[in-house]
Amino acid sequence: MARAAAGDPLQRYVEKRNFDITSEPRGVRAKRAKTLRFVIQKHWASHLHYDFRLELGGVLLSWAVPKGPSYDPKEKRLAVHVEDHPVSYGGFEGTIPAKQYGAGKVIVWDNGTWEPVGDAQDALDKGKLIFKLHGQKLAGLWELVRTSRGNGKQEQWLLFKKTDAWARPAAEYDVVTALPDSVVEQPLGSIEEREPRDAGVPPTANGEPDLSAAKKAALPATLAPQLATLASAPPTLGTWLAENKFDGYRMMARIQRGKVKLLTRGGHDWTHKVQSLADEIAKLGLDEAFIDGEIVVLNEKGLPDFNALQNAMDASKSAGVVFFAFDAPFLGGYDLRLVPLVSRSGVLAKVFETVKLERVRFSESFTAPPAHLLEAACNMQLEGIMLKRADSPYVSDRTDTWLKLKCLQRQEFVICGFTDRTNASGEVGSLLLGYHVDGQLRYGGSVGTGWDNKAGRAMHKTLSKLEVDKPPFEAATAKPRRWSRRSPGGEHWVKPTMVAEVAFSEWTPDGHVRHASFKGLRSDKAARSITRERSVAPPGAAKGAASKAAPSIKITNPERLIDPSSGLKKQDLVRYYEGIADRILPHLKDRPVSLVRAPEGITGQLFFQKHLESKILGLKELDPNLWPGHTALLAVNSAQALLSAAQMNVVEFHTWNSTTRNIDKPDRVIFDLDPGEGVQWATVKEAAMLTHALLDELGLKSWLKTSGGKGLHVVVPLASRLDYEVVKNFSQALVQHLAKTIPSRFVAKSGPSNRVGKIFVDYLRNGHAQTTAAAFSARARPGLGVSMPISWEALPELKGGAQWTIATAREYLSFEETDPWSKYWNCKQTLTKASKALGLATRRKA
Repeated sequence: MARAAAGDPLQRYVEKRNFDITSEPRGVRAKRAKTLRFVIQKHWASHLHYDFRLELGGVLLSWAVPKGPSYDPKEKRLAVHVEDHPVSYGGFEGTIPAKQYGAGKVIVWDNGTWEPVGDAQDALDKGKLIFKLHGQKLAGLWELVRTSRGNGKQEQWLLFKKTDAWARPAAEYDVVTALPDSVVEQPLGSIEEREPRDAGVPPTANGEPDLSAAKKAALPATLAPQLATLASAPPTLGTWLAENKFDGYRMMARIQRGKVKLLTRGGHDWTHKVQSLADEIAKLGLDEAFIDGEIVVLNEKGLPDFNALQNAMDASKSAGVVFFAFDAPFLGGYDLRLVPLVSRSGVLAKVFETVKLERVRFSESFTAPPAHLLEAACNMQLEGIMLKRADSPYVSDRTDTWLKLKCLQRQEFVICGFTDRTNASGEVGSLLLGYHVDGQLRYGGSVGTGWDNKAGRAMHKTLSKLEVDKPPFEAATAKPRRWSRRSPGGEHWVKPTMVAEVAFSEWTPDGHVRHASFKGLRSDKAARSITRERSVAPPGAAKGAASKAAPSIKITNPERLIDPSSGLKKQDLVRYYEGIADRILPHLKDRPVSLVRAPEGITGQLFFQKHLESKILGLKELDPNLWPGHTALLAVNSAQALLSAAQMNVVEFHTWNSTTRNIDKPDRVIFDLDPGEGVQWATVKEAAMLTHALLDELGLKSWLKTSGGKGLHVVVPLASRLDYEVVKNFSQALVQHLAKTIPSRFVAKSGPSNRVGKIFVDYLRNGHAQTTAAAFSARARPGLGVSMPISWEALPELKGGAQWTIATAREYLSFEETDPWSKYWNCKQTLTKASKALGLATRRKA
């Protein structure tokens, strides 16, 4: 062993290592630095732990943290003080050889700079160090507190997060699980640049709203409302107030000398339609104000009902209409438009503190993470949520400081025509929709659901009075087709003056709505103003190097046991899928999926779900025409959908062998090696090698994964040219060949009695609409094993089909240097040669 100089702080480090064997840096004490660095190394030694290191005095002060850091201030993590390390150790990644101190693999899990709060050395001597981290994964204020001097052993400290803008509950986010990989191999860049945080608008010294920007001003006769921009995702930059997105009509209450007028977003006076509501607003006792809000009708569950609102307005029966106030751009003789939103909201809230009205209410804002609020809103079948930047002024325009996030796509369309209902010519069968592009109407598809017979007759009567001879679309903007006018079930064209609100699943490539549902007519919006609403990336969207982490999700009932045999809980399952989202999604994207749900844990009743029976945020309903005669299938195309499914107790994800692009032509063959009773694991591995060898002989490349249960899956990628029947026949012929050639090992008939002591290679997985557990899917079996892709070279050392579980799989993946399936995605094979060798003929589907 090398010897360190006397009094050298690195003496213990040097004495513990043989630098003729280990590749760790020898290191010397560095010069004192102005900018202090920190590093956290993930170290798989006898037990996985995290080495937390802070540069000070020319060395890295070091603590071993078994569980790693947590953003939750309530999570105080044990940190054992170990020997100082050289500063050069901060870049070390590699494997410390067996029988050496700390033998095992090391990666740089996080790095960056740090700042002590106060004198660092004095704080360490006193056993309480507070500091700021500026890393790729960690940021904000942290604290190390000594709890034990060690009495001859290593000192014990606690590492925990201080409460600040970066703190997050453990049930919401686990940084260790979400970001398990090396920042050397997968650099993320500064988290403070990727995901900025700020404290919003601070209150004044006395805690009152800040009205310093208010100006004395006369009340304007009209005021256009501020409009929100549709966002594709919640923002990360800035502090935002979240509100319910009301399913109603936008309304401005103008109050002058105590008299109330109610104006639509277009400036039309609707006071006469809802006079009783105007009288109720007058009871607020305000002399002069402009209050921005929305009118709604609430159903028996207290949720907004757009159809009920429309009926109330049409019938001039406004007794059930409620006004929700959410902003006050003018109040008490002052123009508050330059006052920050949080302060305007605070002033408006004070108005409602002294007056309690049933039909006039203050719209509360929420401070929970927007993604969680959106999920909750969707689960409650609300339209979505509004996000408003806390420091934003009030602007009579559409801005990106007010954002709307929707559960479903939903917008207004111009009614350009209609068709008759089959066998009921006096009723509307469908509405033909349009929207403006560069001032011209473009065909936007049709909607045929969402109204009853009575409403269908009423619309038919109204629209018939507006009929015209030709489509209102400009030829260059309409979808090319031969329009018919009065043919049975044909189109009736109308003057484009009426507006309908429609919910739908998505836009087609040619600009038409898909899976549309009628929500109501909009008399408050002009047809000429209707354009296609496009979502934008929210402010603060990551630029440049970005985290591959899945969006975090709040877990309900995180402590619920999923598997009593292993003690694994619901939070373990969700965090597993959070950590492997970027790996599993390529195996799920655009494939019909079946979900195995375990709401009572895997020992309770399991449910197989193929259709959208309950709301799961982000889950995509596929076009019903992909499988005619069946309810729309599902696809998991995003991390949001994956995590929402796990939150809804989905354990397993099973996929078809084809994608939506070519639904009837599979792009893979799967051979599921299913061992019968009495078969040893060594025999299963041997069977996999024999299958691999046969496929090689037939000229087919194959890849291997564990099943997550008792067996193995051999996967052969294909070019999508043949139909399911041909592919299934090929797989059956191959299995029959194996059973005939090696009857002592293989059997071609399913059923437990047929495979005692043998392996059934399940070719039935290759039939139309059949599914197999996806790579990286957990399995609803004791231990919660994972279907893990591995290399053929790793097969001899494999210990079982469930060698990796949700508790160990992600850590294993973070230490794997290469992806054994990296070449799988570009391998497009045909079965022509192999089929001929097995005595089969291939054909393409006509």
